[in-house]
Amino acid sequence: MGSVGAEVGDAGEEIRRGTRWLLVAFLVLTLLAVNQLFVLADVADRFWAWSIHTEATAAFLGAAYTAGAVLSALSLRQDRWSAIRVPVLTVTVFTVLTCVATLIHTHRLHLLDGGQVARAAAWIWLAVYLVIPAACVTVVLAQEMRRRGRPAVLRPVPGWLTVLLVVEGTLMLAAGAALFAAGLTVHHHVETVALFWPWEITPLSSQVIGAWLLALGFAAALVVRERDLGRMFVAGATYTVFGVLELVVVFWYRPEMDPGDPWLWAYVALLLAVVGTGAFGARAARTASARRPGAPVG
Repeated sequence: MGSVGAEVGDAGEEIRRGTRWLLVAFLVLTLLAVNQLFVLADVADRFWAWSIHTEATAAFLGAAYTAGAVLSALSLRQDRWSAIRVPVLTVTVFTVLTCVATLIHTHRLHLLDGGQVARAAAWIWLAVYLVIPAACVTVVLAQEMRRRGRPAVLRPVPGWLTVLLVVEGTLMLAAGAALFAAGLTVHHHVETVALFWPWEITPLSSQVIGAWLLALGFAAALVVRERDLGRMFVAGATYTVFGVLELVVVFWYRPEMDPGDPWLWAYVALLLAVVGTGAFGARAARTASARRPGAPVG
């Protein structure tokens, strides 16, 4: 934990204990998901909460949860609410959307069928996405009620970076909305629901992937609204890890994709842009924080 700077004493900047406990819970749960989806992607059809038959889908989700684990771990090292406001709001959006997807497709969960591991994963998944979204909303409301205005912008985000974040955020919001909406159209049989996605994807998986993209697009919008490079470290690092690992997924599972598909290369281009903007934002935020006396480096 970094040293506590002078700004911690500012009204509304103290991070509440409940917020830290929520981040600890999310860290533990995301690491469990990383093991089951990223490390064990080849058996996600048998050992996950619902059957994922396409390894690229399991690996995508595992990579996204890895980014979520990084978000939680880095947020726990911060000492000001403004430094983790965007990450916590991002988690809140993701968990609320995933709760909706879970309730719509509860019949796809291995609550009563499958092996013991799959049934356990299904019940844990259901419990998590019924409890965690409510906890997130409660935490955000408690922190925001103590907030007194917005902190001053000490190091404005460059115009070119703002433009890139707007473009990337818009594309992720559009793709996420399309995936989430596509998952609403099929309920009682399994079929591919999003023809623009680089590999085959079924309804529940489509909505959870869509939830991740919507949450990250929302995060990009919040960073643009915050306008301060000094508050971008956690969001930038998370963005970078997400982009890098999803590129690894594309490379590793390229036999499941069509190299002649223009949607695939558009997806790769977006991921490369995400890595670049995220890395710049995280580095710039570290530099800005280093200039603030008593600030944690991250």
